[in-house]
Amino acid sequence: KKLPLPLAASLPINFRQMAALLPTVERAARRGVAVSGGLTTAATSLSRRGAGSTSFAGLREIAITTTDLRFINSGVNFPVLRLIGEDGKLLPDAELPFTVDEALSMFKTMSRVSTVDRIMNSLQRQGRISFYMTSSGEEAAQVATAAALDPKDTVWTQYREQGTFMHRGFTIQQVVDQCMGRADEAGKGRQMPVHYCDASLNLQAVTSPLATQIPQAVGAGYAFRVGGEKRCGVAYFGEGAASEGDCAVALNFAATLRSQVILFCRNNGWAISTPSKEQYVGDGIAARGIAYGVHSIRVDGSDLAAVFLATKRGRELSIEHGAPVLIELMTYRAGHHSTSDDATRYRPGQEVRSMSKSGLEPISRTRLFLQHAGVWDDDKDDALRAETRQEVMAAMKIAEAKKHAPLSDMFTDVWASEPPHLRKQKEELYEHLERHRGHYAEALGRFET
Repeated sequence: KKLPLPLAASLPINFRQMAALLPTVERAARRGVAVSGGLTTAATSLSRRGAGSTSFAGLREIAITTTDLRFINSGVNFPVLRLIGEDGKLLPDAELPFTVDEALSMFKTMSRVSTVDRIMNSLQRQGRISFYMTSSGEEAAQVATAAALDPKDTVWTQYREQGTFMHRGFTIQQVVDQCMGRADEAGKGRQMPVHYCDASLNLQAVTSPLATQIPQAVGAGYAFRVGGEKRCGVAYFGEGAASEGDCAVALNFAATLRSQVILFCRNNGWAISTPSKEQYVGDGIAARGIAYGVHSIRVDGSDLAAVFLATKRGRELSIEHGAPVLIELMTYRAGHHSTSDDATRYRPGQEVRSMSKSGLEPISRTRLFLQHAGVWDDDKDDALRAETRQEVMAAMKIAEAKKHAPLSDMFTDVWASEPPHLRKQKEELYEHLERHRGHYAEALGRFET
């Protein structure tokens, strides 16, 4: 029979309504009537009766049996690891996982990333580069993870990890060369801007499609475990990318294959214009790791110390036990998704101002910590930003004097031997250029031959 209820199952039920409905739900449970929708919460409140235990082929653990009919739609409400408060002071009972000098080094990278972002974003608006993505509000999540990893760990970033690249040694000149598509950058100008790569730093190429990097990092981590190597595969992605099928596949592979992998999810609240409340209903991304059997933790992504500690301990766990780790970093994307986006059309300004206040966003909180430690002040801050700006502008001059890679490179580095369809495309390109030589003469002068 269908259970008559005074509320539609799709409507939310408050505690008063739930209390009134519990007798009805309990009677339905005794009769074996399925309860759907919002009433699942009420059903889980029923007391256990007839508890026992048994085993099933599809379960790893002994199953607890019960005569209660209950649908479960929520699990652990993950706490958020935080060590440094919004006043920049270490919280009671918390211990600093690094030295003040190490914190200072990380802060300088964060500050440099912020300055680079502002200048490169401005250059895009001037038409000097075609595209850019800033890291505003997520600098600590990028830099502290990079600092806690081992240089041997192989990293697959998404597209908002400038801090990870720069703290590993990726130079400002490399940033500018890549964004301007110059010949001597790793991608030879064939990638979109901010799609960095440096194999010498164990930093794999950024790719535009979402979540493709997650299974790749899992596969590398599996190989590292099988080969007895003391290093991890590492992937960064956002909560929007976590909605892709590749993420679910990667989590399952990571758990079943016992991959030595660390998966960083930057949950910044927005997948371009889609807010997290429309992206998922469950308890964020960390809860998914538990379902797959992955060691998971949620961290304040604006807290440099908490991010560093979670990464360091997560890496130790992965290496020592051959186990995957999922770290959800709670951040906020303070800027636009990219220079192709206008966040003011879908996100209220008050929200941005509130989430970007001093002590809540990462750069100001870390600056407060360093000021309390007596190693930083406003003069040093101004000097670092001025120095970084000069370095960026000098890199721009150098990059603008460089040429683009030869046109022939458009057809290389994918196939071992050139296939017929690619050969035909190349022939058509050169025929077109020859036919309109006068029109393209100036532009072709900017390419190496």
